This record gives sequence, structure tokens and C-alpha cells, in this order.
Amino acid sequence: MDTSEAATGAPAARSGRRFGTGRRHRRPSGEPPALPHTLGRSGRFWLALTVYFGLTILGVLLFNPMSRFFESLDAAVLQRFVALRSPVVNDVSLAVNGLAALWAIRAIRWSVIAILVISRRWRHLLVYAGAVLALELLVQQASLSLGRARPFGVTVLGPWSGFSMPSRPLAALAVSLMGVLYTVLPHGRARDLGKWTVAIVLGAVLVARLILAIEAPTSAIFGAVLGVAIGLGAFRLFVPNDVFPVTYERGKAAHLDVGGSRGEAIRHAVADQLGERVGEIKPIGLEGSGGSTPLRLTIEQADGSHRYVFAKLYAMSHVRADRWYKLGRTILYGALEDETPFGSVRRFVEYEDYALRLLYDAGFASPEPFGIVEITPEREYMILMEFFDGAVEISEAEVSTEVIDEGLQMIRRMWHLGVAHRDIKPANLMVQDGHLRLIDVFFVQVRPSPWRQAVDLANMMLVLALRSDAQTVYEHALEDFTPDEIAEAFAAARGVASPTQLRNLLKADERDLVVEFRALAPHREPIRIQRWSLRRVALTAWVALLAFLAFGLLVSNWTVFS
Repeated sequence: MDTSEAATGAPAARSGRRFGTGRRHRRPSGEPPALPHTLGRSGRFWLALTVYFGLTILGVLLFNPMSRFFESLDAAVLQRFVALRSPVVNDVSLAVNGLAALWAIRAIRWSVIAILVISRRWRHLLVYAGAVLALELLVQQASLSLGRARPFGVTVLGPWSGFSMPSRPLAALAVSLMGVLYTVLPHGRARDLGKWTVAIVLGAVLVARLILAIEAPTSAIFGAVLGVAIGLGAFRLFVPNDVFPVTYERGKAAHLDVGGSRGEAIRHAVADQLGERVGEIKPIGLEGSGGSTPLRLTIEQADGSHRYVFAKLYAMSHVRADRWYKLGRTILYGALEDETPFGSVRRFVEYEDYALRLLYDAGFASPEPFGIVEITPEREYMILMEFFDGAVEISEAEVSTEVIDEGLQMIRRMWHLGVAHRDIKPANLMVQDGHLRLIDVFFVQVRPSPWRQAVDLANMMLVLALRSDAQTVYEHALEDFTPDEIAEAFAAARGVASPTQLRNLLKADERDLVVEFRALAPHREPIRIQRWSLRRVALTAWVALLAFLAFGLLVSNWTVFS
């Protein structure tokens, strides 16, 4: 078979200075990365405050003199607040204390859940539910071990919530309000105002409960601090705003915000590690990308000109998404192929860089790899590669017979090389100057199963037929494949074997291209894709059991604070 550039669609030889040959900077030991991942000053403050209260409580439990000291201190402080009582103050305090009532906290929590479900921010929802559950379990156990009786020597005016240390109502209210702050309010002025509002509400409820003598001051303060600390820590660590911004615009959670501090971090990292100066950072192709954040970087040259480089930004969120995706595929469809998840972001980019180099060195019309950039160690990395300037997605391009031949020959050469692309769809096939270009090689698999190779062929033929017709593509396919191989491909290409974007385009097309291809090819019985195994049955049962237990635990502890 002809492997010349004309046959493979490989780009012509590059000219000019090679990318990444500028002066580089090695980050010395101890120097922070371009984008450090921290709790922030406020997060560290609340965490330290929680640790301080925890150590203090431990001291109270272990040393009777300290216990008597805090009891005396609580009594003295409480007397000061009780002295503020008057008919008006009492009525206002009872009204304010209603914010910590069961019905109020239920209203806040279910409102947050409704907003997150409607806006489909599932990760925020999971973290919010986890923070509430963790707090309820912690406070419930603490109240059993550190339970304190109702204040003595004063008249309790409000409903007493039982033995408490820390305050269960204040802790529940605090974590619920932190959920509103970090999952409902967008970053910026709205959240800044929200922080002051939360502080005022918690302060007012705390003062009201002390005036009513419902609980001791240390219990009330520790409850509020614990609720704030758990909520703040959970949202800062698991849904940081830089990675998961609260927005009501439609988009995918995989797409990270590349403005602000992250944008500057990208510029510094590329300059230090690859010796190139980055100007504009522009997200592109977001509609066809669900597992990374695709970017177009403008590289500024020393002579005042510029060039474009394509980049894909990966974060820990993509690793977790990959794990859930592969777990779901294993449960739904069995062992179709290797579903072993990646262990880290570093492995993500290392594998894609390897796949890029493998195909590029083999002469495929795929991007030239330019290297890996570390943004935050073990948390965020970016892989850079050639940008096909002027290329358009195949679904928007004119597909000539030359493009059809190049697409089919790509699949045949993959078969010869012993790899499968595994994600053949319009978003990953570009047309540049009348030639086909192959991008997004992250899912490339070495020594794939015959089923996976056959699916690649079917998907390529379907993509090409969307912009031409089944008869033309089939006739050209016979130049590289036998009728039996084509029949096998369409016997294997069933349901989820094709990417979501391709399935949606096929549904929108008036023609039934799959039926047309099967009619042209020899008859072949459909290849089953669902395979049951002991591992699949055990994994399904285990996940169902864990989900049932987690749901029961969440329901039983969701509103247990009174």
C-alpha cells in the first residue's frame, strides 16, 4: 500500500524555528509551582480555629480543673447575655433563633439541592451532600461523648435541643449556609456579599441563642466554627472555584476556567518549562470535548510574529471522571476492552504524549507533539501539540474522494500498526487544505481487540458518509478492505460502540446510513457487545449495595440535629 504523504495526508515538512527551543527555567527545590493548590488564608484560619477548639475540648475532658474553668467562664458569659433580656429582645431573639429551626434548615438544604439539580452541577451536589453528612455524623458522635447539660442558674426561654457540644443547630445552619455560598452564588461581588450575610446571620443566631440561654457559649461558638470549617474545606478542596466555577451558563464540567490566576500560571509554566512566550489563551472546540479543556495558545515570536499551538489542559477532575466513566462502562457493558482507569493526571498526559508520538512517528496526519507542561504537581498538567491552522471539522467541510480515501487508509494503517483510535467522530477529524487530519489521540489503544478495530472502520465510514453518501464510501472502502471486513465492522458497530456526537448526527440525518451500509455489505450476524462475567456481576452488586447504604445513611442523618 502507498505510504507517501499523498496517501496518508501527512502534512508537509515544517519550516522555521522548532517549538520549545527557547531558554528554559528549572524550578528550584522549595519554589512554589505556577498554580499552587491551597485552602487559602481563610480556609487555613478556620481549619486552625477548629483544631484549636478540638484540642481545648480534649483538654476539658482530660483535666477536671480545665473543665471547671470553662464551666465557670460559660456561666459568667451567659449571665451577661441573659441580662440583656426584655420583652422586645426576647421576641426578637425567638424570631432570629427560628433560622436554626428544623424547618428552616430543611428549606435551605432542599433549595440548594433543587438549584444544583436544575443547573446540573452534580459534583457540587455530591460535595454538598457529603459535607452535610460528614458534619451531622461528627456532631452526633461528639454530642454523645461531649454532651453538656442545659445551662444552670438561668431560665431557658427557647426550645432546648438536647445535650450538645458542639451546638448541633448552629453547626447544621453554618454548613448549610456555606453550601449556599459556594454552590449557588457565583464568584465575585455576589459571593463577597454572601460572606458578610452568612457572618451576620450566624452571629445573630448565636447571640439570640445565648440570650435565650438555650446552650453554653463555648458549645455555640464551636458549633458555628465547625460548620464553617467543614463546609469551607470541602468546597475549597473538592470544588475549587478555579476548577469548578459556579456559573449558570451551559457547559461541561470538564472545561476549566483559563482566565485569572490559572491563565497567568499557564503563561509562566510554558515560559519556564518550554521556553516559549504565550499571549492569548483561547478555549476552542468545547462542544466536541468532554474529557479535557482544549485551548489555542498564541505563541509570540522574537521577531514580532506569532504562531498558534494547540493545548489540552487536564486536572484531577478529569482523572476522577475517567474512573467513574470506566466503572460505569464495565457495569453497563462488561469487559468490552481495557477499562483500567488512570491513577493520576501525570499518567493522563504521559499516555497521550506517547500516543501522539507513536502516530506522528508512524507518518499519520496527526499533530506533532511539543511536550508536557506542569501547572500544579500531581493536580494539573497541559500537553501541547501542533495546531492545524485553517482546518475545519469534517462535518463542516467539503469531503472529496481524496478525503474519503485518506480516511479509509488511516484505518487500514492503524490495523497494520496494531492500534485503534477508539474515538472516531467528526470532532476528531479535521480537513485542512483538502486533506484529512486526525486529532485527539487520547483514547488510542495498542494491540486492541479485533472488535475495537472493526468499530473504528465502521465509525470512519459513517463519518465520511455523513458528508457524501454510503454507496461512494463503500466503493472506496473496497480498495482497502474486503467485503467481509466491512460486514464485520457494521456487525460490531452497535449502540454505544459509536461516540455520542456521531450517534446524534446519524439520528439527525434523514438517511439511515447504518442500514444502507449493511445492505451493501455481505450479511453478518450482529456482534453482541454486552458480556457478563463474574467480575461484572460482583462489581454491579457491590456498587448497588454501597449506593443503598449511602442513601440510607444520608436520609437518616440529613436533618438529625434536634
